[in-house]
Amino acid sequence: MRRYGKHTDEDDIRSRPNPKGNRPRTSIRPKHEDAAEGFVLTVDRGRLTCLVEDRKVTAMKARELGRKAAVVGDRVWIVGDLSGKKDTLARIVRIEERRSVLRRTADDDDPFERVVVANADQLAIVTALADPEPRPRMIDRCLVAAYDAGLEPLLVLTKSDLAAPDKLLETYSTLGLGYVVTNREELENGDAADRVRERLGGRITAFVGHSGVGKTTLVNALVAADRRRATGHVNAVTGRGRHTTTSALALPLPDGDGWVIDTPGVRSFGLHHIEPSRVILAFPDLVPGTEECPRACSHDEPDCALDRWVAEGHAEPARLDSLRRLLATRERREGD
Repeated sequence: MRRYGKHTDEDDIRSRPNPKGNRPRTSIRPKHEDAAEGFVLTVDRGRLTCLVEDRKVTAMKARELGRKAAVVGDRVWIVGDLSGKKDTLARIVRIEERRSVLRRTADDDDPFERVVVANADQLAIVTALADPEPRPRMIDRCLVAAYDAGLEPLLVLTKSDLAAPDKLLETYSTLGLGYVVTNREELENGDAADRVRERLGGRITAFVGHSGVGKTTLVNALVAADRRRATGHVNAVTGRGRHTTTSALALPLPDGDGWVIDTPGVRSFGLHHIEPSRVILAFPDLVPGTEECPRACSHDEPDCALDRWVAEGHAEPARLDSLRRLLATRERREGD
């Protein structure tokens, strides 16, 4: 039976609504040729603060981006009100391809990856030598994440006035890590900031560490006074710090010579997403020795060809030990 007559117009045709709203009405998408380039400084409940030229612009993700989310460090393209005035809102319509991505999972059993920062060049791993006590397993995990992301790691040891750094530095001596040792007096007089700043010039550096290790205090010493963030203290009973930094924030170094990204203090750094084949790339002296390894070799099993490679004198045994210690962190909890 015909529902409509021979001569119908558009008013006679019923269209079904799309209740989910997840299918665009057309495949022709806007080009946004007038979009301006921006740099994501921080993200807070769906609102992103972006630097556009010399202005801070509040923006939200355009619906056309779907599930793709922008994170701190992203280069994005923005349309709409770019004045930066109060109560204005722009839209992020494109996200540039990322040069690097630092990821973590909540724990080793969690398959959901969380992007910490994008486009960083360096990862500063901040660890206190005392109050709270250093946790080498946490350092190892951060190193694995840095190597996987292609970031250069930098070890920053704080509170050397409370404990000596020698033993901890010896643990990582075979990795050839850059490091800086600081104490409270040097933070107060500016010497510590000057030494750390020398290693940050011209780079985007993400700072990670446990709560209470002095990470945000150090970041505050590196940036201008009007950019500083609130800091907390270490609980005398638990030995743990209190979370005062709740979201990642990119801050410029003086004279525009690089960026630091202060991230929230973490109590775990899951490595569920890490593949051993990517971690070993940080050990170029060992990579050739993997050519004879069994397929899907974990590099820590009886048939691993790296044992023979090292025995033949192609690399130092300590280097292989360091690689296997880092790979083993994926199977251990940080407190073990």
